[in-house]
Amino acid sequence: MAEFLDLENQDGVRMPWNVVPGTKQEATSCVVPVAAIYTPIKPFPNMPALPYSPLRCRTCRSVLNPFSIVDFAAKIWICPFCFQRNHFPPHYNSISDENLPAELFPQYTTIEYEEKTSSHSSFIPPVFIFVVDTCIIEEEMVFLKSALSQALDLLPDHSLVGLITFGTFVQVHELGFGQIAKTYVFKGSKDVSKDQLLEHMNFFLKKPKPPTGVIAGARDGLSAESIARFLLPASECEFALNSVLEELQKDPWPVPADQRATRCTSTALSIAASLLGACVPGSGARIMAFVGGPSTEGPGAIVSKSLSEPIRSHKDLDKDSAQHFHKAVKFYEGLAKQLVHQGHVLDLFACALDQVGIAELKVAIERTGGLVVLAESFGHSVFKDSLKRVFQSGDHDLGLSSNGIFEINCSKDIKIQGIIGPCASLEKKGPLVSDTVTGQGNTSAWKMCGLNKATSLCLIFENIKKEIPDTTVQSTSNQFYFQFLTYYQHQGGQMRLRVTTLSRRWVAGQGSMQDLIAGFDQEAAAVVMARLVSFKMETEAEFDPIRWLDKALIHICSRFGDYQKDTPSSFSLSPRFSIFPQFVFHLRRSQFVQVFNNSPDETAYFRMILDRENVANSVVMIQPSLISYSFHSGPEPALLDVAAIAADRILLLDSYFTVVIFHGSTIAQWRKAGYHNLPEHQAFSQLLQAPCDDADAIIKERFPVPRLVVCDQHGSQARFLLAKLNPSATYNNEAPIPGGDIIFTDDVSFEVFLDHLQRLAVQ
Repeated sequence: MAEFLDLENQDGVRMPWNVVPGTKQEATSCVVPVAAIYTPIKPFPNMPALPYSPLRCRTCRSVLNPFSIVDFAAKIWICPFCFQRNHFPPHYNSISDENLPAELFPQYTTIEYEEKTSSHSSFIPPVFIFVVDTCIIEEEMVFLKSALSQALDLLPDHSLVGLITFGTFVQVHELGFGQIAKTYVFKGSKDVSKDQLLEHMNFFLKKPKPPTGVIAGARDGLSAESIARFLLPASECEFALNSVLEELQKDPWPVPADQRATRCTSTALSIAASLLGACVPGSGARIMAFVGGPSTEGPGAIVSKSLSEPIRSHKDLDKDSAQHFHKAVKFYEGLAKQLVHQGHVLDLFACALDQVGIAELKVAIERTGGLVVLAESFGHSVFKDSLKRVFQSGDHDLGLSSNGIFEINCSKDIKIQGIIGPCASLEKKGPLVSDTVTGQGNTSAWKMCGLNKATSLCLIFENIKKEIPDTTVQSTSNQFYFQFLTYYQHQGGQMRLRVTTLSRRWVAGQGSMQDLIAGFDQEAAAVVMARLVSFKMETEAEFDPIRWLDKALIHICSRFGDYQKDTPSSFSLSPRFSIFPQFVFHLRRSQFVQVFNNSPDETAYFRMILDRENVANSVVMIQPSLISYSFHSGPEPALLDVAAIAADRILLLDSYFTVVIFHGSTIAQWRKAGYHNLPEHQAFSQLLQAPCDDADAIIKERFPVPRLVVCDQHGSQARFLLAKLNPSATYNNEAPIPGGDIIFTDDVSFEVFLDHLQRLAVQ
């Protein structure tokens, strides 16, 4: 595993197959696709930022890299992708074996180019427009106001801020009108076009509307002062904003007892998008929506106002009986297209006990690379701490960047099926593009309106190489090359280009098995399979995820396992594959596959986070980590099994979305008796404190901030731990170990699962 982590620390890439199956047939029989999980702007402390423009190949536009063949005498470099010979420009004249430019250093396979901008005028500050739901109870309103005013204090002074509030109507606040609070009101049930919006909001009072062309900011048709009425620097509008927030009241329209509040979420988001599109197109702008309940009005409504109609469940979606769903998704697909075209991001903070419509909004959030946080209340630490983290600077800042364009170049025998992750296809067709589409496909370039230090994309490739007739050819050119280009606006404001170039050996034919096994990264493979299964569950009708995963696992085990035919007891897997069945077992039981007991909103939320996180974090979502604390030993990893529970142990479970501290029954009794407060029981007090410190460390560096659950054995909250454990002791088994526990379930345990797997694999 260590060498795969080293590769990730050099290039931000993890691939399931680090030695690539060399032909189409080989790749198909390997089940897990040729793929890569790539973190485009992962920070590398010793990566240089070069102050000049990159050299590009004149045929395929790939960038000069350490794998290029250089002829120092003739001042020529040969591109490893298309074998084109390129001349070095005059300013490279002094290069030689001893005097290499940084981009040819073998250790700089990932490097950044920084554009030096000529004038300061081209720098556009970050823009935040807050879209705030007012159909919430007074208590929630107080929590939300306090969180928002804290967030405003953390905003960079030069960033531009706007405010829209919505309930039955949408209100756009004119913050630049200093004397009194002034708002423009729009009807929530009516969709407003961009032109109508500009007309209503008096954008053309002083400067008449240009007869032709698109309205696009201060350069194109709008005066800077008309924009400054709605989007002001944070330092200037702090007072105006805080006074509007203080005055903010719950939506005044009466709600009959048998009805839901009239909430026009979609209309408010559409107005925010059109306002940003007119005022600051192409800038790094974010719409931050704070929603406290289901949308019931406008084109994106998810449920009617009548309480007799329940909000759609997974069952309704499966039976296609959720009448508002398709209309709302279609509307948000349109909004996503508009936002991607403008280069703007939609972030959602959904805090309600009810569903708010994340399942419908998912397309707009995911394609624009927005952040999403789901909590039960605006007073919950999950929401409050996550919002602070968005604007926090320092060690654990998110490193929010914007306006990204991501491109892929690769060797001619590899094609790109698509990307599963937060991006939108730019429909750039070409010879690299596969006919099979997975995720955002049909392109070799993608738009990433919003991205941060941790954003990770899952790139799915296809090998189209036919059979290899001659083994002699293989030894000379058995490398596949990949190049990833990320052009983005750094949080400092300047544009940068990050270039990562990889080379991977391919093998085919006899004797390739051991090489494939040696290069298999089982963690990356589990994450690719998790993203694929989530994608298929959303896009393919009648898809059976359990069956698909089981078939894949059996194929892999029978291809890469060691066994004598029809003797299950002889079956063994190489250490490179040995944990993979365990990952699949936990993935089958995870919230990504088992949607029972989760609402469509929760499922959409979990999948969105899975689709944007790196391998280490995704593995924790699939198979949570468990650490045990006791008097006998220091903190040590424990098996994710019900047998880990003991009366005199504390367990710390990290399942990414929740962190659970679980006290065994004896520990809980001692704690209730207050022993940890007595000086002679200092060791007990330290034992209680250790998991809390470790939990804090986990919570500090994670976004969204996980929910912390502290519970006791046999307590009601213990379910958070029990649901994740392998049920090796259930109510059917013999009595559990004294002080241990059993799980009331009919699920199969991992041992039974493995037993069946071995029987099927050796057939």
